[in-house]
Amino acid sequence: MKQKKPLLINRLSLKESLFLGFCAVFIIVFRAALRLHLHIPGHSMLFTIFFLMLARGCVPYRFAATWTGLISGAMAVILGLGKGGPLILPKFILPAIIIDIGALLSPYWFSSYLICMVIAAVAASTKFFNIWLIDVLIGMDRTVTLQHAFIGSLFSCIFGMTGSLFVPPIMKKLNAHGIIDTHLRD
Repeated sequence: MKQKKPLLINRLSLKESLFLGFCAVFIIVFRAALRLHLHIPGHSMLFTIFFLMLARGCVPYRFAATWTGLISGAMAVILGLGKGGPLILPKFILPAIIIDIGALLSPYWFSSYLICMVIAAVAASTKFFNIWLIDVLIGMDRTVTLQHAFIGSLFSCIFGMTGSLFVPPIMKKLNAHGIIDTHLRD
């Protein structure tokens, strides 16, 4: 008889699971702290992208960013952060999926500023679809919807790329101090 393989999520150690949980909590804490009316669209993407990339870089699990995005998205829905109810969840999951795909395509992404910025730009650009969907559902004009989504995603990309610039030096320091190991395990 064949033995059942454990689910992928069961392979995470307690340390890795706690790290993903803390990254999700920090995303929510910074998002709640940045609910100030700065009148700058996309500013919350700075910490969202940073912590999603940090979670994926530090935990050698194929879906680390996606799990972190799912946890933080569920917490945001439960706590009622933002407008949109359950439509908040894709704001966290879509960038996380892009980060996981980028990490699969480039195993040493966390050591390159350029690759981090490209992955962050693509991940942050998913805000276009979130804004567009909400605007279409409330019945906005098509032209206004596209302009609003484009401007929101443009600023999100800028803030997301800025947040990604902190990942390579932090990963380098964590690796140098032996806190994490450079990994290829996926």
